[in-house]
Amino acid sequence: MSDPQLIAKNATTEIHLLPQMANRHGLVTGATGTGKTVTLQTLAEHFSDIGVPCFMSDVKGDLSGLSQPGGGNAKVDERVEMLKLDGFEHKGYPVTFWDAFGEMGHPVRTTVSDMGPLLLGRMLDLNETQSGVLNLVFKVADDNGLLLLDLKDLRAMLAFVGDNAKQFTTEYGNVSAASIGAIQRGLLELESQGGEKIFGEPMLNIADLMQTEKGRGVVNILSADKLMQSPKMYATLLLWLLSELFENLPEAGDLDKPKLVFFFDEAHLLFNDAPDALVDKIEQVVRLIRSKGVGVYFVTQNPADVPDKVLSQLGNRVQHALRAFSARDQKAVKAAAETMRDNATLDEAAAITELGVGEALVSFLDAKGRPSVVERAYIVPPQGQIGPITDVQRQRAMQTSLVAGVYDKDVDRESAYETLKVRTEQAAQAAEAEAQAKQDAKAAKQESNGDGVLGSVLGGSGRREGAVEAMAKSAARAIGSQVGRSIIRGVLGSIFGGKR
Repeated sequence: MSDPQLIAKNATTEIHLLPQMANRHGLVTGATGTGKTVTLQTLAEHFSDIGVPCFMSDVKGDLSGLSQPGGGNAKVDERVEMLKLDGFEHKGYPVTFWDAFGEMGHPVRTTVSDMGPLLLGRMLDLNETQSGVLNLVFKVADDNGLLLLDLKDLRAMLAFVGDNAKQFTTEYGNVSAASIGAIQRGLLELESQGGEKIFGEPMLNIADLMQTEKGRGVVNILSADKLMQSPKMYATLLLWLLSELFENLPEAGDLDKPKLVFFFDEAHLLFNDAPDALVDKIEQVVRLIRSKGVGVYFVTQNPADVPDKVLSQLGNRVQHALRAFSARDQKAVKAAAETMRDNATLDEAAAITELGVGEALVSFLDAKGRPSVVERAYIVPPQGQIGPITDVQRQRAMQTSLVAGVYDKDVDRESAYETLKVRTEQAAQAAEAEAQAKQDAKAAKQESNGDGVLGSVLGGSGRREGAVEAMAKSAARAIGSQVGRSIIRGVLGSIFGGKR
């Protein structure tokens, strides 16, 4: 069994996170500037030390320093001395950088089909009716063997269903032209935000998030400062990653440590205006993914940002300071205090508003899975660098990572767009051939009728005269074409210097 990790300490108590309880999920909360980001770094480092890989999003660019040894930080030195942390050393950790836009890390891609209509509808901010039409489009694609890999595939599929709406209404239900238009507008907006880079191949293999290097877990850091400018895109992409873990990992039972720890920063974005169906899906994933060996840690400002049925699944708690300037804030502080196991010697509600930077109320699960009595303590400082690294350091880390070169070049194989394009061209050719055949048949009929009249009047001489007349007309046309070409060359010659 792995050693318990020291996460926080006060004058009398060391607070450890038991590895076998780390997949019971957790919650890190606190107001801006109270130390949540540093706490995330400390947790990730301790998981890496026991061979557990992590995934975390870096919304401010500060977590990249985890890849480099710390040192030279007076506040860290002061905290180490105050907590009497024997054996504390500065060191960097194995890191893989990711970026949905492929700029600050390796690209993170999924396919439209793999994202699915529920999550894609959330990303596009569709209403119930529009989401129903999107489901219909996915169903038509599946039934016709059409791959939806990137956004041009989905656009082609929307146009195909819209153009053939009457054909699909009987079997699949009503296809609203207004809903098709709304989805197409949503795709245009998504593309304007750079969202097309998220969809395509090669798709992320979740096994690449679960690697170790020399016995230490690799910390996967998603560069999210740009992605955060589109909150629903950010939240949906992270939820897709979580769903992929849930759907693809086998049952693992009770392990001595997690296979992966997933930190969901800015978790409130996941639940803002989320439909009930999506919240139910999230609750199901959080409840069941523990048995797959994955721990999920939500990070947000206030516990109230997380729905109760999800909050109840989060056993390990770190509560940094909250501000209580208004009646609503005071209510939130009281609710946060009540979610932890009471300490008879501590007024949790008062303490939450008094905590200093890097100080927190901490309650982790004990060996029997029960929340420990909450303690007021200081979080152990990180051993890696606090703050961002340089661009040169980031590029070097990307070039030497375990997935270097695997995702950097996109692949565009045949899918719905190409298939529908060929079908459209073939249909156009068939329609043109049919029209020509009808025209030829009509001409033949007219000629046959004409031969009958002339034959009755002139006999065979009429046909001979018709052939002579046709030859004469053909010769006239040839002469006319030669004259026409001469005129054209003459005009162009006067433009380009008089050359004939």
